[in-house]
Order: sequence, then C-alpha cells, then structure tokens
Amino acid sequence: MGVAVADASGHTLGHVREFAVCPPLDAAHVQALVLKPAEGRRLRMASIGDLELSPAGALHMRKGASLGTFGKDDQYLLLERDLLDQQIIDVHGHKVVRVNDVDLVWEVPEPSANGHDGHAPGLSLKIAEVEVGMRGAVRRLLKGLPASTVDGIAGRFRTTVIPWEFVDLIDRDPARRVRLKIEQDRLAKMHPSDLADILEELAPAERQALFTSLDEEVAAEALEEVEPRMQKALIESLDSEQVAGIVEEMDPAAAADFLAELPEERSEAILEEMDPEERQDVEELLEFSGDNAAGEMTTDYIALPVSAHVVDAVVALRNFEGDVETVMHVYLIDEYEVLQGVVPLVKILLSPGATPLADIKDDHIVSCDIEASGKKVAELFDKYNLRALPVLDQEKKLAGVIYAEQVIAQLRNAV
Repeated sequence: MGVAVADASGHTLGHVREFAVCPPLDAAHVQALVLKPAEGRRLRMASIGDLELSPAGALHMRKGASLGTFGKDDQYLLLERDLLDQQIIDVHGHKVVRVNDVDLVWEVPEPSANGHDGHAPGLSLKIAEVEVGMRGAVRRLLKGLPASTVDGIAGRFRTTVIPWEFVDLIDRDPARRVRLKIEQDRLAKMHPSDLADILEELAPAERQALFTSLDEEVAAEALEEVEPRMQKALIESLDSEQVAGIVEEMDPAAAADFLAELPEERSEAILEEMDPEERQDVEELLEFSGDNAAGEMTTDYIALPVSAHVVDAVVALRNFEGDVETVMHVYLIDEYEVLQGVVPLVKILLSPGATPLADIKDDHIVSCDIEASGKKVAELFDKYNLRALPVLDQEKKLAGVIYAEQVIAQLRNAV
C-alpha cells in the first residue's frame, strides 16, 4: 500500500491504493493494482502483467504498457475494502476469526521463460495467506511509519495465519455480484456442533449469508444444534417453503421442538409446506410436552414384525431415511404395534440372514411410558447404561424412541 508505480522512463504515475482480485477468473492472484494518480483525481488501474519489478523492489510499467481506467468496482474483490476486518471462517480451526492483514508474494518469471506469444510472461502477485493474530493487528496499527520500524515492532509478536486456499469469506450482502466461494465440501464435513458454534460467532449479516448457502441437510443439522433464539433468527428471512425443506431433514423430535418455539401462525405455515408423511410425524410430537418422555422421543426408528428375519432388518436399515448413525436397535412389534422385543444392531450384523430376529432379541426389555418424567428417563439411561429407550403408550404400543443424545441435551439445558 502506498508504493509508487512509475512508467518505463521512471516518471511516477501514481501510488498503490487498492488490490483488485477477480474471483471468477483467478481467486488466488491479484489482477491489478488500483492507483491514486500523481496527476488528476480519477483512480487508475495497472494490470499486474504489465508491471516489472526492479532489483531494488521498485515497480514500473513495461515499455508500451499503459494504465487502464478503474470502472465499476463491483466486479472486483478489493482486498482492503472487502477483506480487512471482515469475519472469515477458519474451516480447519472450526472457528470465526477477523482478518488483520493479507500477505502477498511476488511471483517473478524466469528470465528465459517465454509465453505463448513469444514474449516473456509478466509478474504475478499471489495472495499467500491472511493474518488473524496480533502481528497483523500491530502492523495495521502502525501503518504510515517507516517499514523497518513497523517490521521491527510487529516481529516481536507471534503470527497466526491461515493459508489463502483455506479461507472462506462470508459475503454480507448476497446481492453482490462477486464473492469468494464458500467451500461447501469442507463445511458439510464439519460436525454440526462446530458449524453451530461458527454460526453463533458470526455477525448477523454474515451468519445469514452462511446459513442460506448451506444445503438443506447440512442446514437442518446445524439448526438442531443452535439455541431456540438463534433458530428463530436464522429462519426469519426465509419463506415458509424454504424452512419446510430444512425442517423435513431434521429429526422429527428436534423439528417439533423447533416449531413449538415459533409463533403459531408461522409454525402452521411451515407445516402446510411440508410433505404429508413428515408433517404427520412432527404434528404428532407437537402434541406432547417437552418435560416428559413424549417430549424427548423421536419417531425415527426401525420397527419390524416379530416374525421378521435378519435379512429383513438389513433391508430396513438400507431403506431407513432417518439418521442411521443413531440406530442401535431394531424393535419387534406384533400386529397391534405392541412392543415384543428389542434386537441390538450388533447381533443382526453377526447373524446369518435367515435367522429369526425373535431368536436373537434381548431377554429383558427396558422401556418407559409416555408420561415418564425427564428425571425418570435419565435414571433409566444411567441405571441400565442405555443408548436408546423405547417409549410406550397406555396400550403398550411403541410410540417412539429416546436416544442418549436427547437425554444429554436435556441435562445440559437443565444445568
């Protein structure tokens, strides 16, 4: 910043005011320097490829090259304006940080190198990393002092950097034409709890931009992990159809808890946009209180006839549309949907396909009734070291299942 750029004869043309990046073309390199001209007021642009770097570090235009006009800046990412002080996602550290400085590296071509047109290729200016620690902050604070003084003081502080390829910039204005792409594959691989932490750390505009960029399944998982107040804020600007698509991907119990926190009119509008099957599951759970077993249970479980075999359980697992990672048991029911047995998943995996499930079910069934208190549910999990607990209605029919994660969440909220 502030470095002079001269023409081929050494006459100063202007001083560096900004660094222009064009993400659709190349998000890793600066395309042009924006100059405050030595004469006149209108900003000019010096293409990086038209520049040469002297051994002393001075910049000058190639012979025959000229400055361009600085047109509409919405086609460029300007590093100081659009990046410094902005919140970014450290996808590897699973946190939100603030950019204090940007490290740029000149890439000088070999003297013998020639381009496709027979001429030596020009310079390139690579964006190497962003500084998010104290060293970058000190350099910013001392801006304007001699470079040697700034480097001497800033060098005393520990540096914290993120390589540019690992940086995700959250655009605060979705209407902007240019933004750095958010690496969806990395975000999708994050644990929902880490993603929820990131959403809670971001400023409202950045938070909304990130949440709306997620696909429905990832958004649903993240929404389940944030507090009710944050849930409301995240879906506030979305229409009912968009929210319904996300809610359909949620665990039915979590979806019911989420909708119960919304105004009745908003909740009903979302339910109307949902597929009938998912809507029925959620509406049934909405009828129950969150302070007892019914309020903690989910209808995402696998139940099979008591006459089923191992091969039937394998098919059911393959076709299961819920969160398969939570499945620990297959439940056996009779023609009246009364619970007759519980088969651990590990026994299914270790048994031949023709084995009747009734032959490998547990001898003892631990269950609770639908009105059991949250305290009673926690006691059963603790006493029997459970991972899942079937919930029965007054007629002993299987109404739902409580998984350990629901109990842990309830205990955490009670602290």
